[in-house]
Amino acid sequence: MAGQKMLKFTQVSREMPEKRPPNLRKEDFGEIYAEYAREKAAEQASRCSQCGVPYCQTHCPLHNNIPDWLRLTAEGRLQEAYEISQVTNTFPEICGRICPQDRLCEGNCVIEQSGHGTVTIGSVEKYITDTAFEEGWVQPIRPHAERSESVGIIGAGPGGLAAADMLRRQGVQVTVYDRYDRGGGLLTYGIPGFKLEKDIVMQRMAQLEDGGVQFVLNCNVGEDLSFDAIRGKHDAVLIATGVYKTRDLPDSGADGIVDAIDYLTASNRKSFGDDVPEFDSGELNAEGKRIVVIGGGDTAMDCVRTAIRQGAESVKCLYRRDRANMPGSQREVQNAEEEGVEFVWLAAPNGFEGDPVTGVKVQKMRLGAPDATGRQAPELIEGSDYVEGADIVIKALGFEPEDLPKLWGVDGLEVTRWGTVKADFNTGATSLDGVFAAGDIVRGASLVVWAIRDGRDAATAMLEYLGQAATVAAE
Repeated sequence: MAGQKMLKFTQVSREMPEKRPPNLRKEDFGEIYAEYAREKAAEQASRCSQCGVPYCQTHCPLHNNIPDWLRLTAEGRLQEAYEISQVTNTFPEICGRICPQDRLCEGNCVIEQSGHGTVTIGSVEKYITDTAFEEGWVQPIRPHAERSESVGIIGAGPGGLAAADMLRRQGVQVTVYDRYDRGGGLLTYGIPGFKLEKDIVMQRMAQLEDGGVQFVLNCNVGEDLSFDAIRGKHDAVLIATGVYKTRDLPDSGADGIVDAIDYLTASNRKSFGDDVPEFDSGELNAEGKRIVVIGGGDTAMDCVRTAIRQGAESVKCLYRRDRANMPGSQREVQNAEEEGVEFVWLAAPNGFEGDPVTGVKVQKMRLGAPDATGRQAPELIEGSDYVEGADIVIKALGFEPEDLPKLWGVDGLEVTRWGTVKADFNTGATSLDGVFAAGDIVRGASLVVWAIRDGRDAATAMLEYLGQAATVAAE
């Protein structure tokens, strides 16, 4: 029976959910992809080959049981599909929207390798969980028994929230501390609504709060509350702050040169209806301005597409390598180009003009011999400099960790030479007893799905630590 529903990739073509036309979608911050209808989700799921060695699952950081929930979707057994999906993934509706599936599960789909077009795994994953919320299948967190142990989690981003969810389900008392006024971290303030509408994040926040997770917001650790105070209040602590320090450029202190995280946060706050003076003054608002974004990752894609929606006069993205070598999602590049973004490949900044800024000094590059990472290194083309006019320049060069030991005034917390917290690869245990770390603050700037994986792994290790501590106390 199941076999008849599957293996239809030779008869059914790959089909993404309908994408809103560029002229309409660039007028607002709504998500650009429509939802599958039930029949279309089943049809696309039926294309799965149910291969014996599912590379999609192997290349998913969470090792989601993708073939099984695709089969259940094809059979119309959506509630069961959701239940299997959420066993390994705390936030499948978020991963379905923002994971770079083209580099992970879909990029390793067997039928893609055979030329039939990958299964639309991310879109089906999103559909399953959205349906589960609509149908009331998403159950509230209700532990079988409450435990006396408590855990403090610093950071309400995907890693911290994934750990909070797992710990709370086991009855542990969980308090999450975050510097922002809303939970979600970059899910809330860093990723634009056209990729992840904010009510999707807020419904998970509501589920966690309803399940007994306590949130202490607007809390800057080291200023409003000391790290030692948090450590003294809880039986174990998880550091899941992410990395927020923007990589800088020389001589970039002029007015009009801004950090990507500040620009995106202002836009997202405006979408919430918050009072945002920096936006209203025009400092972080692209309307009517020439925008130049420097960088080639997903954050740069978020910035250029946000600027289009704010009504920029022009939006250009400078990247020092070519299209094939950029780190951002190719799907995002295509979406940006459809919306009117101009990409200037093989171009690097070499200073700025004006204060407030009026232009970026650009050097043209070519790709030379491979560097230590195997990627072709950009080389300067002498005499090719020119000035790209700009009213706002957005630095989207990636993120680095803040100096937490100094910021928090804590002794004994070891960090690596990159500034990330030094933690055990498997457990997340740090150099301080009972203190764990997970997500970008350990691995460096990475994907949301890896933060979720790290948070879940750390929660498992913390449960074992709490169990050992309880045994020692009982003796």
